[in-house]
Amino acid sequence: MASLIFVTGGVVSSLGKGISSASLAAILEARGLKVTLVKLDPYINVDPGTMSPFQHGEVFVTQDGAETDLDLGHYERFVHTRMSRLNNYTTGKIYEKVIAKERRGDYLGATVQVIPHVTDEIKSSVEKAAEGYDVAMIEIGGTVGDIESLPFLEAIRQLGVEYRDRALFMHLTLVPYLKAAGEIKTKPTQHSVKELRSIGIQPDILLCRSEKLLADGERRKIALFTNVPEEAVISAVDVDSIYKIPLYLHDQGLDSIVVKRLNLIAEPADLSDWREVCDRMDNPQHTVTVAMVGKYVEHSDAYKSLTEALCHGGLRQRIRVNITRLESESLEDGGVEALHDADAILVPGGFGGRGFEGKVKAIRYARENGVPYLGICYGMQAAVVEFARNVCGLDGANSTEIDPQSPHPVIGLITEWLDRSGQVETRDEESDYGGTMRLGGQRCRLREGSLSRSLYGREVITERHRHRYEFNNHYRDIVQKHGMLIAGTSTDETLVEMIELPDHPWFVACQFHPEFTSTPRDGHPLFRNFIEAALKAQQNQVPGVANL
Repeated sequence: MASLIFVTGGVVSSLGKGISSASLAAILEARGLKVTLVKLDPYINVDPGTMSPFQHGEVFVTQDGAETDLDLGHYERFVHTRMSRLNNYTTGKIYEKVIAKERRGDYLGATVQVIPHVTDEIKSSVEKAAEGYDVAMIEIGGTVGDIESLPFLEAIRQLGVEYRDRALFMHLTLVPYLKAAGEIKTKPTQHSVKELRSIGIQPDILLCRSEKLLADGERRKIALFTNVPEEAVISAVDVDSIYKIPLYLHDQGLDSIVVKRLNLIAEPADLSDWREVCDRMDNPQHTVTVAMVGKYVEHSDAYKSLTEALCHGGLRQRIRVNITRLESESLEDGGVEALHDADAILVPGGFGGRGFEGKVKAIRYARENGVPYLGICYGMQAAVVEFARNVCGLDGANSTEIDPQSPHPVIGLITEWLDRSGQVETRDEESDYGGTMRLGGQRCRLREGSLSRSLYGREVITERHRHRYEFNNHYRDIVQKHGMLIAGTSTDETLVEMIELPDHPWFVACQFHPEFTSTPRDGHPLFRNFIEAALKAQQNQVPGVANL
């Protein structure tokens, strides 16, 4: 049976439980242990698929098609274990299962209650996800004291009793530095641990987030008031790259404390790959600027996997990537001057009509001026629309998501472009809006002779999807006649997956989300070559002159 490490947080949210969990998992994996991670989210949504990116950040999609919390993206970037729908449970998903069992009569007429029925479902979900691993890290979303977190905290308290020496509690808390007083304050941590102990959980390890390194005296004070051994009070100060955190935690002996406490048989940690990643980040030889033209750019977490993938793309060639985030709506009324300093342009995924024309405008600029362009999901669809309008001469070409009455629906729901009678699918108001997308890993066949085929180095690839609308096959011939290459399709050739412009220095767009499989240690072929193309464009550009 797996050993369980429970990660909780206190005082405030967004302290970095996900990064801390992933970092410790990376160290344990470097010690030869097989590790997985689980995120328990207290919100009532069944999954984050229908939540606004402004509120929740990006939706991370797993290989098996689950729409999950963005922390699962951190998990996959730090460890080699691939996540699945078993690795993320919400209050909504747990209650959905409990209610389904009650309706089937599985509880044999018992009064269904939070304890034991809801907590048993949580425990069962955790244990199912942990099967086959040496260690499972269980992260509880939110903060201690939140009313919605209580069933999860009670469930892990029970698991702690049941697993005994094979369970460990790690609590992440804030130790603020007050500049006016010139002091670090430990009282919030004391109260956070007091709250945790009031529900029956005694932390074994404290990770203390602070602007400054904790002095020995402060660590002793925290240990005294929280009943945690002094060596288990770990400083978690801010660093300039999240990929340095495994090294930093290892230097403080966190993994040794865990291995000893859980009686694990582990090898010495081999963190050479993480040291190499950090060295490449700290010692770049070049810098490029990528303009990301999106509609959620105000929220840093909305494109989390994407911004990380761009940075990963430059590591092999020691290229630092500066990302200029441009709100696509701002390009609709204004000019494209904001794009002039960009070495490359990327249009990411998204939904809805807001800012669509700004994306089309940015794509036209990239196409006409030879600026390297990468379009992802919605970015591919917008590229098809732009090409249809301005190269193929199809006035009014659009996606039916934007204009259902478009005379040239080059992008549409598959039911729209497959139905020659012209009947348009309408969504039943009672239908499950979160269940109407193409999700998860799907196979794609790459065309021989295409740039994409050469980058991946193989004919058939598997990438993750999250979208509803598709390239309209009725327009394949006309776009190809005007110079667009259909570089990738589904293996049965019914769905367009990748497009290229062969007469452009670098213009590639894909219907899938390659950012979900990019990692700092390996990168991703599309992002690596995109960043290399940006550097080449920069070096060919006359200093001080826009790339026109």
